[in-house]
Amino acid sequence: MIFAVVGPSGAGKDTLIAGALRARPDLHLVRRVITRPVVAGGEDFEGVTEAEFGRRKSEGAFALDWRAHGLSYGIPQTELIGSGEVIFNGSRLALPVARAAFPDLRVILVTAPDAVLATRLAARGRETAADIEGRLARAGYLLPDGISATTIMNDSSVEDGVAALLAALQPVKA
Repeated sequence: MIFAVVGPSGAGKDTLIAGALRARPDLHLVRRVITRPVVAGGEDFEGVTEAEFGRRKSEGAFALDWRAHGLSYGIPQTELIGSGEVIFNGSRLALPVARAAFPDLRVILVTAPDAVLATRLAARGRETAADIEGRLARAGYLLPDGISATTIMNDSSVEDGVAALLAALQPVKA
């Protein structure tokens, strides 16, 4: 099973995923390839140049790739081989392509009120005030047509958010 965790910047996706991984070591987190310097911080990712990303893409190295916030993101094919249950931090706009690549994809939307998002974005210190304003403007983007998701409102404690994510990762009951 492959799970895409999506939502606006600052919703706490990486924090909740990290908590779920501690509780469920059987989950495999995909280490994304991103055209962002590793020194930018945040999640554990492989930072590459645009040229390197383009080379890998042309060689078919990515099971899925997309652009967001001026960066390129890729899910390496090698991260999906024999991994069991897989979870990755995705993009709402890339979900139609992700669904085509992974027909059994389950989507989990993590969100929070704008005031919470703004506080979290400012605290991480990666974006300017204008960047934060732009990210907040995109926070309300709906999921693409035909894509459904389990929604987690991550506006209380980390423990509550992780518990909600762990519940969303359970098998669907018929």
